[in-house]
Amino acid sequence: MPSRLLYLVRHGEQDRPEDGADTGLSERGRRQATLLGERLRGTPFAAVHHGPARRAAETAKLVAAALPGIPVYEDDRVGDHLPHDTDPAGLPEAYANFLAGFTERERADGPRRTAEAVARFATAPAEGDVRELIITHNFLVAWLVRHALEAPERRWIGLNHQNCGLTVLRYTPAAPPTLIAQNDVAHLPPDLRATGLPPAYHF
Repeated sequence: MPSRLLYLVRHGEQDRPEDGADTGLSERGRRQATLLGERLRGTPFAAVHHGPARRAAETAKLVAAALPGIPVYEDDRVGDHLPHDTDPAGLPEAYANFLAGFTERERADGPRRTAEAVARFATAPAEGDVRELIITHNFLVAWLVRHALEAPERRWIGLNHQNCGLTVLRYTPAAPPTLIAQNDVAHLPPDLRATGLPPAYHF
């Protein structure tokens, strides 16, 4: 039976994210990405895909260094964008304020690109067993987890993932998607974990 194992990774820690610019990875982010590559060494990926942002591209480059011979592609469908134009009614004020910060264009373009990502990656292949690695951003990982579990659309909000945490989904034609792993950071030492999470999520 054909199957797709989709490995999802949030990029490494960004350098100075408070600047509002795409500043690439911090030193900790580079260490996170290197250790993730070591964990994935030997995995027979068909390809590595990453979004266009510097932090995603740099993470992919460091991970791919441990995956010789595996092609790496930049793909706007797995970039940093709003996955769903979620109605803020009934949501906590903090979430409603967050959603209000997106422009009309972002509320249209983001869901379109997300739908294209789902159509391309969140399906069983026509034949064979395929493994693909996507270096992306928190929103898309959250959306794909929500999609796999058939949870309400607004449930992507609040699903936060650690930098270089590993999430794995399996797709086959004979069964619903399976969430194999989520936010797995066993490859990171304690001092490199929990980056990217809100303070209230630290454990």
